[in-house]
Amino acid sequence: MKFDTVVLGGGIVGVSVAVHLQQRGRAVALVDRKRPGNETSLGNAGLIQREGVYPYAFPRELDTLMRYARNRSPDVRYHARAMPTLAPFLYGYWRHSHPVRHAAIARSYALLIEHCVSEHRTLAEAAGASELIRKSGWIKIFRSAATQDGETRAAQRWRDEFGVAFESLDATQLRHAEPDLRGALLGALHYTAADSVSDPNALVIAYARYFEQLGGRILIGDATTLEPGWQVSTEHGPVNARSAVVAMGPWSDLVTTKLGYRLPLAVKRGYHMHYATDAEARLNHPVLDVENGYMITPMARGIRLTTGVELGFRDAPKTPDQLAAVEPIARQLFALGARVDDTPWMGCRPCTPDMMPVIGPAPRHKDLWFAFGHAHHGLTLGPITGRLLAEMMTGSDLIADPSPFRADRF
Repeated sequence: MKFDTVVLGGGIVGVSVAVHLQQRGRAVALVDRKRPGNETSLGNAGLIQREGVYPYAFPRELDTLMRYARNRSPDVRYHARAMPTLAPFLYGYWRHSHPVRHAAIARSYALLIEHCVSEHRTLAEAAGASELIRKSGWIKIFRSAATQDGETRAAQRWRDEFGVAFESLDATQLRHAEPDLRGALLGALHYTAADSVSDPNALVIAYARYFEQLGGRILIGDATTLEPGWQVSTEHGPVNARSAVVAMGPWSDLVTTKLGYRLPLAVKRGYHMHYATDAEARLNHPVLDVENGYMITPMARGIRLTTGVELGFRDAPKTPDQLAAVEPIARQLFALGARVDDTPWMGCRPCTPDMMPVIGPAPRHKDLWFAFGHAHHGLTLGPITGRLLAEMMTGSDLIADPSPFRADRF
């Protein structure tokens, strides 16, 4: 089987790359061990974060670091045995999170973020999946005045620097927007320009189906068998292509390391669980409880509760302690019913120390391209990444400057 390009990875990024290449006349094979949308892209809060110009930084305040060090915080947990291995990555992450460096990163990151909503809407319309995207934004709630003031100042800075749209809600306005939230809530920020997705898995599947309608081919195979040339093994036999794209999310290093690259890729693990709701209760927006580090989101399967960050090895067994810690708090905020899923879902966010993805050509191999490392914003940045990389690969005019995301920056 011969193609122009083989894309390795069936998540939102890989599918988006495959779609955009196929739209531009390339014959594309998409290869993964599962059908599209069934790994990291399945489990997230469903946000398309137009406000996310500042990627999530490593905390630098001493009191916050001491709190995390006790390993009991609801928003961040870690596996002690993984810390020696992760230490170089975490030091780089901490270093790049310095306010001056973080601001410079945001200026580059915004080149992608500013297109995230429009590119999703365009692709969803082409794929016949617009009904999966809600254009009502999301809400960040506050329990303390200090947190509310700090978050509001940050939102004002984002608005002034990057045009991020938001509304400040007082307690009365929040009750009007979300009448079934409970507890002593002082107010909220409503990020009005963001979108959310009612079923991320269904959205990726719809994009993949559109890829097939365009003439693309989806194959089950072992992406780690990629060999220069470019050849990869599948259930239907070897695939040969003139170019290859590594878009395997947290597993990308399995291919890049084999080819001689030492890219500083680590993972942040996270969990989710779905819950039934009482007939009377309704959640209108995704809601982030910023002080307790979890989000509840209305999804097709029920209310999805997603956790914060767990630092550990990618393939270590599940330890859903965060989910157990935040579930009682979430039940106090909203009338969650019985658990819908048999077991908690766990996934891994692929992260780089400078918080930006790797997008562009491999430095030492002709016709090898990278698209991974999107951390918390894989769903957000999938379609714009796909468009930008396809434009680079086909020599088209570029929607954004790709140089901040090059692989040789490390």
